[in-house]
Amino acid sequence: MTYDEALALLKEYNQGEFHLKHAYIVSDVMGWFADQLGYGAERDFWSIVGLLHDLDFEQYPDQHCIKSQEIMRQHGVDEAIIRATASHGYGITVDIKPEHMMEKVLFATDELTGLIGAAALMRPSKSVSDLEVKSVKKKFKDKKFAAGCSREVILQGAEMLGWDLDHLIDQTIQAMRSSSHVD
Repeated sequence: MTYDEALALLKEYNQGEFHLKHAYIVSDVMGWFADQLGYGAERDFWSIVGLLHDLDFEQYPDQHCIKSQEIMRQHGVDEAIIRATASHGYGITVDIKPEHMMEKVLFATDELTGLIGAAALMRPSKSVSDLEVKSVKKKFKDKKFAAGCSREVILQGAEMLGWDLDHLIDQTIQAMRSSSHVD
């Protein structure tokens, strides 16, 4: 599957600006991590997984990571992409445990990109360009701030990667700074 094919599939099931922007950002973040972690040869695969990870969320939020598997199979999507995208719902909606480094990165960063994006909007610059780890950590501790972003999933993802929370936040901020889809 090419990026353009994945984008067409995404847009078939997602029209909302919020969902599309999130998909673009997570795709860019995944591509950045592929390069940083020595998986540059798999960059396109990582980016496509990031793009499609919430394929079903806009139309089927109650069947998230379940319905997407069915949709992707109907469209002949490779099983590796199906498994990888579904694994970010581990312990929430599916029992597909993230095993590959890419799956662990997706699990750890999906919720975190939302939290970082929300924290950036609170800054005078409204940008990640001057956002610091300590600012995100302060918002992380405030359970009411960006309440839809699961702190438990973020912490579990950091643990899966063997990283401390500060490192995960720092790396994800850097990844988001490289995205052309982040304001």
